[in-house]
Amino acid sequence: MRPRPPFPASPDGWFCVADSDELTPGEVKAVRYFGRELVLWRTEGGEARLADAHCPHLGAHIGVGGKVLGESLRCPFHGWRFDPTGRCVEVPYARRIPPHAALTLWPVAERNGCVFAWHHAKGGPPSWEVPVVPEWGSEAWSAPVRRKFRVRTHCQEMAENVVDDAHFRYVHGTHTMPKSTARIDGHIFRVTSISMVGTPRGETEGRIEIASYGFGFGITRFSGVIETLVVITGAPIDDDWSETTLRFMVRKLASEDATKGVGRAFVAEIDRQFGQDIPIWENKIHLPRPLLCDGDGPITLLRRWARQFYSGLSEVPEAMGVPLET
Repeated sequence: MRPRPPFPASPDGWFCVADSDELTPGEVKAVRYFGRELVLWRTEGGEARLADAHCPHLGAHIGVGGKVLGESLRCPFHGWRFDPTGRCVEVPYARRIPPHAALTLWPVAERNGCVFAWHHAKGGPPSWEVPVVPEWGSEAWSAPVRRKFRVRTHCQEMAENVVDDAHFRYVHGTHTMPKSTARIDGHIFRVTSISMVGTPRGETEGRIEIASYGFGFGITRFSGVIETLVVITGAPIDDDWSETTLRFMVRKLASEDATKGVGRAFVAEIDRQFGQDIPIWENKIHLPRPLLCDGDGPITLLRRWARQFYSGLSEVPEAMGVPLET
């Protein structure tokens, strides 16, 4: 068995638990994230809600057979009904409702076509918000194309890939290695990566701008030859598995056929690269003090930024910091 990383499987932050179009008004779903069984539903008024799955009465899983009645959620076992705040508002066969009858709700935000849940190991409230992606829904950009992956790895391992410059050549077969610079901007990790891109007219400079908002949301913008965009969301499922969804968009070109052609090629290339990364992630171990060299990219800086998302540790292990600057 591979040793686990020296930090919790579920960091603090906002994480996508559903795409908005996957949750229609009145729908109830059983979902599993953060090592927890959860119930996700949308009220008839359109509000998304997330709660611990099991009814406080006798433990039924409300995500399996529960129903939305207007703005409330009804347990399938004994008909207890809970309002959008989680408070029990009806026990149909009793004269009095137990005073502490309530579901444990999770903070939820909905934007960029995603339903996000806030996770904090100590139960702390949200300390920042998921930004709106200005290109989302714009007439100048194509509709997003989604690809979802479940990978047996920790979300930090996938995040480190972004600044691992050398792996692009040896895992993905790129002709040159990108040169990345990075900076910490509070809860945001910003990366600029420059590489040469081959075109029918010769090589030109390609630029990638990445903004990671914790481990659960990121925006990657590509420019140089054409403008493309990937909105990346992720969530820890349990101690072993993570989920990542990529949403691809292309700035529209002169014709619809050209836009679709570029979009297909873009999705195919990122699909190819992600597929090549999976066997590495699923079989590597996390080395707290890796033997880095000066061409590796700003991995040290990313690990320093990552420390803020592990409030579940009474003390962040010294091994999470790496003395070598890159």
